[in-house]
Amino acid sequence: MDRPDTSPPTMMQRILASDFVFDFTRAPLAMLAAAVVLFLFIIAILAPLVAPTNPFDPASLNLMNGFTPPMTPNMFTGQSFVMGTDDQGRDLLSAIIYGLRVSLFVGVMSVLLAMGIGVSLGLVAGYVGGWLDNLIMRIADIQLTFPSILIAMLIFGVLRGIIPPDLRDEMAIFVLIAAIGLSEWVPFARTVRATTLVEKEKEYVQAARLIGLRRGQIMWRHILPNVIGPVLVIATITLALAIIAEATLSFLGVGAPPTEPSLGTLIRIGQDYLFSGEWWILAFPAVTLLALALSVNLLGDWLKDTLNPRLK
Repeated sequence: MDRPDTSPPTMMQRILASDFVFDFTRAPLAMLAAAVVLFLFIIAILAPLVAPTNPFDPASLNLMNGFTPPMTPNMFTGQSFVMGTDDQGRDLLSAIIYGLRVSLFVGVMSVLLAMGIGVSLGLVAGYVGGWLDNLIMRIADIQLTFPSILIAMLIFGVLRGIIPPDLRDEMAIFVLIAAIGLSEWVPFARTVRATTLVEKEKEYVQAARLIGLRRGQIMWRHILPNVIGPVLVIATITLALAIIAEATLSFLGVGAPPTEPSLGTLIRIGQDYLFSGEWWILAFPAVTLLALALSVNLLGDWLKDTLNPRLK
């Protein structure tokens, strides 16, 4: 007779048996949103491999292909393109894939920057308290009185003015990341502070104080793991906001440089030709941005409900 397998479950088995995965497999809308986000991330990462052409290589452009409608042979060259071409003859599908890469890079890095600043300040404000808590929260309150996009434009303008003119195009993406990150840290800080105020009164924190651990060790090793759930939810929702903010700034002409256009830059270019009949130059980048932002938002809403213990 075979003996039953008594070996402990592997990490993958524990993950598959978790309530998180169970809830995810019972939420078709969240699964669809996750699939769309994953697909867009994959094609953005593999852009040089999956894009038909490199739209930013001047040697590959042919101005005779300009304004070619989708799936229609060009009357001069005979070439056809799935999503058509823009005014410079760039394959729009390739431009969207590369533009998606820029938008996602800016969005993810902006969220990481905002999360790092917000979580750090929230932990310090909630655990230390006193005048430092008041200072951090008053700065957060002041920032909340202004739309984040205006703050991002202000920070972008200040940072761009500091950078030497010959380096502005090279540093534009990093300035954009800093501008969006510095405008989105407040939700992280307020949420972490509120959770820290509750956690620091619990027994495990009191025990850590009794054995002589320092403030930094208590905050980062003990309190932080217990506040990470809400942070993940805010990060997911903020990713959608950061992507939209990047597209807005690029649409206004103060975001990504023309040499590295994002989805917002492509939408701005397409707007110039919308009423002249070349609708596809605007429509396809706009639909891609809409699908990305909507999917990330739906995923964030599902995470918010799943990680909320009151709804269990």
